[in-house]
Amino acid sequence: MAAIIKNPKDFWTGALYFGFGAFAFWIARDYSFGSASRMGAGYFPTVLSALLMLFGVLSLLRSVTKPGPQLGRFAWKAALIIAGSTAAFAFLLERAGFIIALVMLILGSASASSRFRFEWRAAIAAVGLIVFCVLVFVKGLSLPMPLLGSWFGE
Repeated sequence: MAAIIKNPKDFWTGALYFGFGAFAFWIARDYSFGSASRMGAGYFPTVLSALLMLFGVLSLLRSVTKPGPQLGRFAWKAALIIAGSTAAFAFLLERAGFIIALVMLILGSASASSRFRFEWRAAIAAVGLIVFCVLVFVKGLSLPMPLLGSWFGE
């Protein structure tokens, strides 16, 4: 089997993409699909999971046609930091609010990189990302997320 797979990195990437896409597709099958002009609850997850499976198949095909690097070590520390940042976002969302939860998510996830340094350009980009998220999710889509949470009397 090793002779068939020329690029293990693309192979495992494709396998994960296809697996996650197939799982999401399986979950979305119970929701109404609708049409492009009148989308049902299952339209977006079905289309997104189908695209993910397509990218998985393309990556799997690439793994048997184009040589590539061997699979490196899994970055456990970075994966745990990112998972912890996501959990902190979920924990802080109602308590500290959307803005502080996003700050923790952005800084926590960024710190998972070995090249992470706090720079002013990055801080300005993070502020821009937070403003964008507030405008899109809280103001534009009217999602019920407090900007400041219960810890601040909101």
